[in-house]
Amino acid sequence: MSRRRTERLVNLLLCLLSTRRYLTAAQIAAIVPGYEHDENDPKSHEAFQRMFERDKGELRDLGVPLETGTNSVFDSEPGYRVTRGDYALPEVHLDPEEAAAVGIAARLWHHAELSNAASSGLTKLRAGGVDLTDGPPLGIEPVVSVDPALTPMLAAIDVRRAVRFGYRTPRDDQPRQRRLEPWGVVSWRGRWYVIGHDLDRDATRCFRLSRVVGAVSTVGPADAYEPPEGLDLVAQVAAFDPEPTEQKSARVRVRVGAAAGLRRWADEVRPEEDETPELLEADVTGAGAVVTLDDENAPQASVPPPAELDPDDECGEPAPDAKAAWDLVTLSYSDPEALAVRLAGYGSVVVVQEPPEVRDAVIRHLTRMAAGIPAPRGQAESVPSREALR
Repeated sequence: MSRRRTERLVNLLLCLLSTRRYLTAAQIAAIVPGYEHDENDPKSHEAFQRMFERDKGELRDLGVPLETGTNSVFDSEPGYRVTRGDYALPEVHLDPEEAAAVGIAARLWHHAELSNAASSGLTKLRAGGVDLTDGPPLGIEPVVSVDPALTPMLAAIDVRRAVRFGYRTPRDDQPRQRRLEPWGVVSWRGRWYVIGHDLDRDATRCFRLSRVVGAVSTVGPADAYEPPEGLDLVAQVAAFDPEPTEQKSARVRVRVGAAAGLRRWADEVRPEEDETPELLEADVTGAGAVVTLDDENAPQASVPPPAELDPDDECGEPAPDAKAAWDLVTLSYSDPEALAVRLAGYGSVVVVQEPPEVRDAVIRHLTRMAAGIPAPRGQAESVPSREALR
């Protein structure tokens, strides 16, 4: 929607809210900016009538209770108004659990544009008397990350403008330029997609935003198209397989008794024959030396006795030590990044053995998650930088 049309709709709504009488189209044209026309010119008056009909339909689509009626039986032309009581939203009442859920949902968005919208929503709720917590109730705060192409796609969708962008699939060495009339974006199975009409292929297409290369630019005028009626974005993404890929196998080590959901999804689960888990090299940066933990000449490490279970401890059983039993789990996958997100959610009870692309994907995902965790309050200034340590 263009800025001029948005301003005209807002002025029309304010005009209809500020009166108790029904206003005719001629009266509205004389009051609301944007409806100026020559009544004596048939073409100009016809253009105004078409514009006014579109704006009335737009207000009704937005849920505005637009009333039509007359002020007396002698009026021959119908008028329009919006009753404040029907238009005003009821008072919002949230119990403590609902308020906490709203606060967490708003803090999920660390993306610049979406975080502004979330902050605005929280401000309105607080102004209405809803008590929202300022900090996360959990020790770890969830984060939703989005692709850089999301913001320009949303902006183009809002004004109904076509976009041009580079898009690279696993089969392509170089990105290809695509032109799209975007209808909407949706998150599907941990990935963001944009659905729209491909201008080059004259067909409906679905693109993964993580594969967009470079900047997204708008082309053509605003209000150049309208999305199909009854559009279901989730159904579009579910029905459209953008790039069918062959199934691969990954082998991971899972602690016995842990990750029940992963085990249900596995192709095979069997006990690990070697009960001693593989020990990796540790780089002791502070001492400037590399120590190989499975070196025969290395000093014997002292292992503290396992902690006793406290019946009053709500955390349950203590974490197993390094020599706990493991199972080997085989998983089928097609996208290493999607598998990495799922495996990383299980924490230290899951270790990827192979293939390397899945191990690297898990490392990248955990690195991004660690970079997005803010430092504790009052301690951010006390952490020295790498330059300060040199």
